[in-house]
Amino acid sequence: MGMDDKSRYESDHMTDTSKSNLDQHAAAEPELSRRSVLSTTALLLAGSAFAADAPAANAAVSGDFGALVSLDERIANLRIGGEVALGIETDIGVINVTATAKNLGLSCPTDMDDLLQNGRGRELVALVKEVKARPKSAKIIAAGDLQFAPLVIRPEKIVCVGFNYRKHAEETNTPIPKAPPLFAKYNNALNHHNGRIKLPTEADTWFDYETELVILFAKPCKNVSEADALDYVAGYATGNDFSARGLQNATSQFTAGKTADGFAPIGPWLATRKRVPDPNKLKIKTLVNGEVRQDWTTEDMIYNCRHLISYASRCMTLKPGDVMYTGTPQGVIWGQKTPLDQRRWLRAGDVVTSSLEGLGDLTVTLD
Repeated sequence: MGMDDKSRYESDHMTDTSKSNLDQHAAAEPELSRRSVLSTTALLLAGSAFAADAPAANAAVSGDFGALVSLDERIANLRIGGEVALGIETDIGVINVTATAKNLGLSCPTDMDDLLQNGRGRELVALVKEVKARPKSAKIIAAGDLQFAPLVIRPEKIVCVGFNYRKHAEETNTPIPKAPPLFAKYNNALNHHNGRIKLPTEADTWFDYETELVILFAKPCKNVSEADALDYVAGYATGNDFSARGLQNATSQFTAGKTADGFAPIGPWLATRKRVPDPNKLKIKTLVNGEVRQDWTTEDMIYNCRHLISYASRCMTLKPGDVMYTGTPQGVIWGQKTPLDQRRWLRAGDVVTSSLEGLGDLTVTLD
């Protein structure tokens, strides 16, 4: 953010206190936020030496945390009768897992968090097997009646990675980071396919999209090697790291611009690991009101998924049901070359669709 851009942001967007804070850091912009994030991740890595040993941390206390790997179906959290229920896509249609399990006299996980966090994959595998043998027992949901909930609702952690595509780093004049820059979103930000985002226009007006590959974890993951990293993954999903750029860059910390209500859409589907042999060979795309804004590939990641998981697992224990956003490619509004106050930022009425190959389209509407 140059000095002219900073002045415009101060006058249009910020409180007196925020203006004072921004003035103190003006000489260091725009690299201040990036250096701070890199420093934070370095400190996290140093602190990992005091963590529990990997074998103990990775041992499952109860449940079968690996059974989900055998499934080749896409899974979703659905809204049915005012409640969240698990749905699974099969050859005969999308099945209401709860109602079908009741028909079959089987137990089943109630939602995605129950499935992942409590290691209940074996029950879902058994239900799918039984439905194949007795298809008339399945409770099918018509495609037109599908209503999606956030893919997860109660994760312990939502870990995000910044500046992880080479072209995106180039468009924002960001040096290639020496380690994956980690930051966080919180559960209040979780959103869903066909969801709505109420823009916090009292705090910012520079709203932007970031379509990203999202990783969901199936097993406790601590100090894992890159070679073994994908063994801890439940599957992958489409995500949008929705951002308020003024808030994100007003100080040295990203959080204020990243975790407003609804700023973490994920879904609609969890594509199991079996369906995605290589997460770093997927097409990734963003459309705004039908216009293509991002169109690239996950091959351009600076740090691939194996490296991200291994690195983060040295900083913290990743738990079943945890979420990791893996970064966005070039094409965001923040990377455009026109002056900040002349850019056409996202606003109420816009429709943003994020897409990853084989994972499904994720659409949100802005209010």
